[in-house]
Amino acid sequence: MASPAEATGSLAPEASKTGAGGGDHLASLRAELARRDLHGFIVPRADEHQGEYVPARAERLSWLTGFTGSAGAAAVLPEKAAVFVDGRYTVQVREEIDLAQFEPRHVTEEPLSAWLKENLSEGQRIGFDPWLHTDSQVQQLRKAVGAAQGELVACETNPLDAAWPDQPEAPLAPVILQDLDFAGKASFEKRAEIAAKLKEADCHATVLTLPDSIAWLLNVRGGDVPCTPLPLSFLILGDDGVASWFVDERKLSDAVREELGNGIEVRDPSGLADALDALGARKAKVMVDPASAPVWVFERLEAAGGEIFKAADPCQLPKAQKNAVELQGTRNAHLRDGAALTRFLSWLDREAPAQITAGELSELDLVRKLLSFREGDSRFRDSSFETISASGPNGALCHYRVSSENDRRLGTGELYLVDSGAQYLDGTTDVTRTIAIGEPSAEMRDRYTRVLKGHIALALARFPKGTNGGQLDSLARYSLWQAGLDYDHGTGHGVGSYLSVHEGPQRIAKAGSTVALLPGMILSNEPGYYKAGEYGIRIENLVTVVEQGLQPGEDRAMLAFETLTLAPIDTSLVERSLMTDIEVAWLDAYHLRVREALLGQLEGEDAAWLRKATQPLAS
Repeated sequence: MASPAEATGSLAPEASKTGAGGGDHLASLRAELARRDLHGFIVPRADEHQGEYVPARAERLSWLTGFTGSAGAAAVLPEKAAVFVDGRYTVQVREEIDLAQFEPRHVTEEPLSAWLKENLSEGQRIGFDPWLHTDSQVQQLRKAVGAAQGELVACETNPLDAAWPDQPEAPLAPVILQDLDFAGKASFEKRAEIAAKLKEADCHATVLTLPDSIAWLLNVRGGDVPCTPLPLSFLILGDDGVASWFVDERKLSDAVREELGNGIEVRDPSGLADALDALGARKAKVMVDPASAPVWVFERLEAAGGEIFKAADPCQLPKAQKNAVELQGTRNAHLRDGAALTRFLSWLDREAPAQITAGELSELDLVRKLLSFREGDSRFRDSSFETISASGPNGALCHYRVSSENDRRLGTGELYLVDSGAQYLDGTTDVTRTIAIGEPSAEMRDRYTRVLKGHIALALARFPKGTNGGQLDSLARYSLWQAGLDYDHGTGHGVGSYLSVHEGPQRIAKAGSTVALLPGMILSNEPGYYKAGEYGIRIENLVTVVEQGLQPGEDRAMLAFETLTLAPIDTSLVERSLMTDIEVAWLDAYHLRVREALLGQLEGEDAAWLRKATQPLAS
């Protein structure tokens, strides 16, 4: 899954929308702004933790505008309003917002700064919620508003919340402990390692605001947001390894509190301000991540007299490097997930053609069917993201999300793309397969094979220590580039261990992270191709970085990728004449591994189908 889902459909813009988003909600917000002597307000798609998934209470952008994408922002002035999205959502935003009320803008080509310069009058006061913007974001906002001769105002409370009469309550999902059999390292050991890093940086403490960092550090999981097992909270870790955890105590059972131990002090979230004031009073030097922490934390610490040391969240890199127990857990999870996906693919090939011919099988039907195969696993807890089930032209929208409104029935002669994943207690999965429904065209086979060649090139990559994902990205695109083709998403994202399916700091993309790929990191390998209005292709496996050691005749030890995902790749779409012998050997070896790993979990028709689907590629 390259990034969060995108919805689409064939709806025509409406003159007025007053359900989720639209004129009524916009008018309510403007009235509240006027009461506060504000001329405008910035509404990001974010919560206090800057996570990809947010609780219903934090879906402020959707409530105001109707736009349901996973990234974006709105800017509201007395007479004008705009919604800013990236290239993933340019189609979706026009279908979901009221174009009479909001102007859709491309965040890169038509940025917020340019819009403010065009529309903001001198002296106008623009509000923002300091809990919903990072320090880095606010610096950019100040520059943009200042250039327009306006005033940027931090609001003590969010005016949109005051205008939202039925705003959901904050989530209270119970916290559970991540067993050491899955975590591989005790919380006190992790806290000691991070505390040592604080001492190296001459810092007295760090403020952690990313829920996945806190969950990893404390070996806890929760359910406050969709698809990702996170308890929403904040944490301060001292250089002595003692943690103050700011979490709603209603989420904690007595047993969980007892297991946390003496090194973790549980405090109410309302106490965070006092804790930061206390650090400031000590003139403490505090590590805070400017890319993820809300600017409120910076302003509170500075006002109290604290010294801020701006640095990346110290948990992100060690969390990304999975230990041996976590890696074995994710291998086990992929083994079971591969069997579930294979049962689905077997059913699709065996049972679906008659239903498709009769026009009786839709994208949502397939979402439900795939989920039913995964739900039988005792360690299954949730999907790791909303399944992308895309047939025909919907596959060309690389982050398509099916709903009851846009559900499409499959047809013959099409490609079907399914990008899905699961959260298991021992690992997180994410896999994409593209399937031919009926006879594919020569062009489809050509494009599919070029995507497969890119996938194999990355899977076979060997690289020296210090290499980052941006340096490998072109390997996955080379065959497409030779035909004048490309794709507009990244090639690989990091993946957590029963945590977020999108995890930093590692990634593989044209503008990749400068963080070097390190052993134990898990990433996706997912090149693709998308022809607007016709079809989409993506082939995705998860891989982990491994050390290869010094080979005979070599001067330098290399790193490589171990493929974790185990599921057949549709060979009916492969154009053999485009494949090299090395590529064919990789595909045959991969399918042999898949067959040997999964056959013991399958029976009858599913086992027979797997044997057929993993036969060596014909010469």
